[in-house]
Amino acid sequence: MKRFVLLTIVLLFGSSIGFAQQDSADSPATKEDIQRYLEVAQSREMMSKMMDAMMKPMHQMIHEQYEKDKDKLPADFEARSNKVIDDYLKKFPWDEIVQAMVPVYQKHLTKGDVDHLVAFYASPTGQKFLREMPAITSEAMQVMMPLMRQRMDAMTREIQQQIAEMSKQPEAKPGQHPPSPKN
Repeated sequence: MKRFVLLTIVLLFGSSIGFAQQDSADSPATKEDIQRYLEVAQSREMMSKMMDAMMKPMHQMIHEQYEKDKDKLPADFEARSNKVIDDYLKKFPWDEIVQAMVPVYQKHLTKGDVDHLVAFYASPTGQKFLREMPAITSEAMQVMMPLMRQRMDAMTREIQQQIAEMSKQPEAKPGQHPPSPKN
């Protein structure tokens, strides 16, 4: 009987170890797991490089705004605007932002997910992806900015038109519905 009890205990203990080992990949990622991932993915450096890459299109937009309205703007508008943006981004709390992201990653990723991401970013392909991401972001922004600008300009024109039309209509009293537009 003692052998049976001892064998049962050993089998239960052994199976619980095996179950725990299988289950660890599905366990929630810890703060340390996420920090390990963010480190291998070079998240701080990546954010800095991506912000640098986005600065070029932002400076370009300022330049275009200056060229468009140069007669209404001071001569140093472009330089002052660029300096404000650059100074603001230099003071940005990157470490604070990274730490604020940790719980979000923990919510969505398991320990196994993080282990796979760490393995990918530590691989030659992952390292190449990290090296190329700033250039990809910069080029994507250059392609997107004219399209976004067109959409924003169209939206601005439409809003201005709606405001102009609303200002021509009599003001509705509280509880009244405004008159419907005549077609």
